[in-house]
Amino acid sequence: MAPLFVAVLPDALTATAINLSGIGSTITTANTAAAASTTGVLAAGADEISAAIAAVFSGHALDYQAFSAQAAAFHQRFEQLVNTAGSWYATAESANASQLQILEQQLLDVVNAPTQTLLGRPLVGNGANAPAGSGLPGAPGGLLYGNGGNGGSGGTGQPGGAGGAAGLIGSGGRGGDGGQAVPGQIGQAGGRGGSGGLLLGSGGAGGNGSNGPVATGAPGGAGGAGGQAGLVGAGGAGGIGGRGSASGVGGSGGAGGNGGLLYGSGGVGGAGGDGGATTGDLFGGAGGAGGAGGSAGLIGNGAVGGVGGAGATVDTTGSNVGALGGVGGHGGNGGHGGWLYGSGAVGGDGGGGGDGIGAGTGVGGAGGTGGAGGNAGLIGQGAGGGAGGMGGTGKGVGGTVSVGYGGAGGAGGTAGTGGRLYGSGATGGIGGTGGTGAADGTTNGSEGGAGGTGGAGGRAVLFGDGGAGGQGGVGGDGGAGAGGAGGPGGDAGLIGNGGAGGLGGAGQIFGPLLGPFGGVGGNGGAGGNGGWWYGSGGTGGAGGAGSDSFDFGGAGGAGGSGGNSRLIGNGGTGGHGGAGGSGGLSAGADGPGGGGGAGGALFGTDGANGAP
Repeated sequence: MAPLFVAVLPDALTATAINLSGIGSTITTANTAAAASTTGVLAAGADEISAAIAAVFSGHALDYQAFSAQAAAFHQRFEQLVNTAGSWYATAESANASQLQILEQQLLDVVNAPTQTLLGRPLVGNGANAPAGSGLPGAPGGLLYGNGGNGGSGGTGQPGGAGGAAGLIGSGGRGGDGGQAVPGQIGQAGGRGGSGGLLLGSGGAGGNGSNGPVATGAPGGAGGAGGQAGLVGAGGAGGIGGRGSASGVGGSGGAGGNGGLLYGSGGVGGAGGDGGATTGDLFGGAGGAGGAGGSAGLIGNGAVGGVGGAGATVDTTGSNVGALGGVGGHGGNGGHGGWLYGSGAVGGDGGGGGDGIGAGTGVGGAGGTGGAGGNAGLIGQGAGGGAGGMGGTGKGVGGTVSVGYGGAGGAGGTAGTGGRLYGSGATGGIGGTGGTGAADGTTNGSEGGAGGTGGAGGRAVLFGDGGAGGQGGVGGDGGAGAGGAGGPGGDAGLIGNGGAGGLGGAGQIFGPLLGPFGGVGGNGGAGGNGGWWYGSGGTGGAGGAGSDSFDFGGAGGAGGSGGNSRLIGNGGTGGHGGAGGSGGLSAGADGPGGGGGAGGALFGTDGANGAP
């Protein structure tokens, strides 16, 4: 007879004991409730027969109650035995597991001994993490299987250690953060993330950069790059850049690691660090650039670029000098999609410019440019460009003459290209809004910053439409802040329609109360051209409206021209001109409409001109 094996789960026994307890409690409650009415049955009448029948039923009820009491005792004992058995099995399992763990470790020691002796690396197992404050790299993972150890954070004045690499299967370790900077040095960089396994595994994240040393004007440390994946896996995220000190530039964000050669998405780019400033600084530190997003290999999507750091705000009203806010950092470019299939990723947004608040004169910092969108591979969609950063406020305070100049908005990022075989281009990034100009002296004068230019739309290569151009940014308030021009639409490839031109940004929303001129509207972007074989041209973008003023209204922006068709298709309609702003002495001129695009050389009609 074959041996019989029984598998017992301690948790299941414990759960069964709990359920048995609930059943017994329910039965006992029901028996108690029924006892009074069944053991004391009243006779139906005063005769002997009725009394005998009542006695019979009451007797049966008493017998049932006696039997139920014995069954309840048995049920309680059975419940205790099941519960005890579960405890015994759990104790035995724990003891056996402890012995198995010891045996497992002994077997691993035997297996790992040759490679550990020859190469200083185990065959199976995770790499050790480096101690905090050491700046040492993490130990590599096992040659066959295991994750890399994390890099140690840097000690004072030291960069962070790199993350350990995995072997065949496993993830890379995280890079250590940069150590505290000391005077005379820049902020310390974060460590690079470890590489993922050659066969399977993701790259480790990069460490963060440290801030610049206090009151020295030093840059912040750069973020560490994310680790690369092997054959299959995602790239590691880039580390964040450190903040600059006392007019120092923010550290750049780390680039994201690339995805697996066969499959996997890239890692996200790290954000740039903010610019530094302290009380009394004349110049604000610029923000650090965002890290580029990682790209995919054969199949996968790119990763988003990092956001640019913000420019620092400065206030010199107590020093009787002017002030200049820090420039915003540029956004990181988005990663590209896989060579065979995959879409690009959006570029990071540009950082905002810092405010400049000065005695007499204040100038806001310009916003950072948005990162370019990533391209697709063979099949996929391009990605949009990042938005430009907003310009900082410029404010002059006190004095006989006070002037404030708002910072210009950052340009939007160019959009990514669609797939080489199939896929459309994306929309360009939006231009940043210009900063506000303000002043409060005896004689006031201010000028808002110009809005940023919209990013160009992405083009298509073979089959697909071009992307629309990005909208221009709005001019800054406070006087003569011009709107940004719209970006041009992307061209189609062989078959497809051209993208529409971006709208021109409007002049500042609130015109100058005492200044003479309103802000000019931005010009609309031109429409993209249709495909070489078939496709219509894109519509031109409308011009932005000029702003109002007490004296001279701002002129409206010109409409963008419509895109051309090439062989078969219609020309795009021109964009209409922007309306001029009203003025107490003279209204601004309306912008001219854009010309219509040409129809196809073989077949098609010309596009209509835009209305003024």
